[in-house]
Amino acid sequence: MGYDTNLGRFRAVVAAALAHLEARRQEVNDLNVFPVADGDTGDNMALTLRAVLAELDRLVEQQRDRTLDEIGRDEIVDAVARAALLGARGNSGVILSQFIRGAAEELASRPGELVDPTLIGSAMARSVDRAYESVRNPAEGTILTVAREMAHRIASELAHMEMPRLDAAAPDEELQNQVIAEILERALEAGQESVRRTPELLPVLADAGVVDAGGYALTIIFAGVVAALRGDEAPEIEHHSAPAPRVTHPEHSSETYRYCTNFAVTGTDLDVAHWREALEELGDSVLVVGDQRTLKVHVHTDDPGAATGLFDGVGEVSHIDIADMHAQVAERSERLSSNGAAPAEQACCGALAVASGAGMRRLFESLGAHVVDGGPTLNPSTYELLAGIHDVPAEQVVVLPNSSNVFMAAERAAELSEKTVVVVPTRSQQAGLTAAVALDPAKTAAEVAEAMEEAIVELRIGAVAPAARDDVHGRFRTGDAVGFVEDEIVAWGDPEETLRTVLGSLGRGTEIITCISGDGAPVPDEQIETMAPDGVELEVREGGQPAYWWLLAAE
Repeated sequence: MGYDTNLGRFRAVVAAALAHLEARRQEVNDLNVFPVADGDTGDNMALTLRAVLAELDRLVEQQRDRTLDEIGRDEIVDAVARAALLGARGNSGVILSQFIRGAAEELASRPGELVDPTLIGSAMARSVDRAYESVRNPAEGTILTVAREMAHRIASELAHMEMPRLDAAAPDEELQNQVIAEILERALEAGQESVRRTPELLPVLADAGVVDAGGYALTIIFAGVVAALRGDEAPEIEHHSAPAPRVTHPEHSSETYRYCTNFAVTGTDLDVAHWREALEELGDSVLVVGDQRTLKVHVHTDDPGAATGLFDGVGEVSHIDIADMHAQVAERSERLSSNGAAPAEQACCGALAVASGAGMRRLFESLGAHVVDGGPTLNPSTYELLAGIHDVPAEQVVVLPNSSNVFMAAERAAELSEKTVVVVPTRSQQAGLTAAVALDPAKTAAEVAEAMEEAIVELRIGAVAPAARDDVHGRFRTGDAVGFVEDEIVAWGDPEETLRTVLGSLGRGTEIITCISGDGAPVPDEQIETMAPDGVELEVREGGQPAYWWLLAAE
């Protein structure tokens, strides 16, 4: 791993670290209770490493037969540090990005030196400094403590090593890997001891009966690095499982804030301290890291729009990722209460649907879609959609807005999200359900969106709703049934007769009609099942949606 070698060796080490973390990612998630029990520490740290690996892949592609010196150390360090910064999510991801940045800076600051135990010690010390600097009020018993105690162990071991320095004039790759692995394994022993002690330093961990998730994840990452250097199995890392949830009051006050908000800002003359203070007026758990050209921001707040709005006219906001912590905490608690059952492996593509009504939510979920509650007016905000996109366990997402009024907000969320997002122009919930049938998690978002649009291209929709006001033409009064086919009123008056007319209109040239009953529908489902037009199969479902007694779709 000297500077005269190819980038492929660095990539292999990062890939091994990521693979080991991925293998225990859910275990790390379940331990996560500080500062909020939102169960995403493993996810956030893995995403940070993925961003670094993707950047290394890009550099390897450019490298071909050039050495690291020929590419330029500064270019490599800047690229890797920026990738970690922009890929970071959550407290743990941002802190890990600074750990990576510190190590990269130190390794690049030593021209002509091989990466040996002495340089590893310097890199660890600088990494810890960077990580501590990123946190306004660092708490002990966290990843910071574990990293510091690992760095201290390396410093102690260097004083007793037979070979702390290597000869750059005659590097031996096998020997280099061996001595680096040895010093890192000593650090890993200190890290595991530190992880076990974290509940003694942080009461919220002791109350929950867990160790610190971020510190534990750091030891897993180092085990992967040692395995890559030795070309062998990783050192044994003790498993730490989470008991059923008992914590109701996380250490920090973020239990009062809903959204974990992450984004990047690019501009000029950006002042970390200034923006940190401004963000602390909007929430807590504020992290602002970076330099004068690029900042990465993390804040827990109820108003993500106000947080990003601080930078209007100052710089370009991008890489927005927003997680609903209330939903995450509930999901973690439910998972642990269900004997710790892990979720399915992450798919290539998932779907997010906007829906209203408990039954409608169940229908979408039965088709594999995640749901954002649109409320009675089916009108979620851009930031609620961003939080929903985050919760879909896939890096590519199709969004089903299910209302013309939601389409612009969905397009904006797609533009802002770090994920690859495609919006399918569904104008109704019943159209959204038809589209959701085409969800294939193994395909890309673009391929799924194309299949969904093909599924609804010939779909005809209808609805019956109680009139909200008297008709200006005198056809119906407030509370009367009003029937629609597409956007045209085709019937009104008695609910049953109006529904029958709409069914008849939709039934022409149709094989199947789906009828979704809403909240307070005045005709029972079993009676509706007898109203199918001749030659048409009628499926009646319970949607519970407000405002509409029945939503209909003809295929």
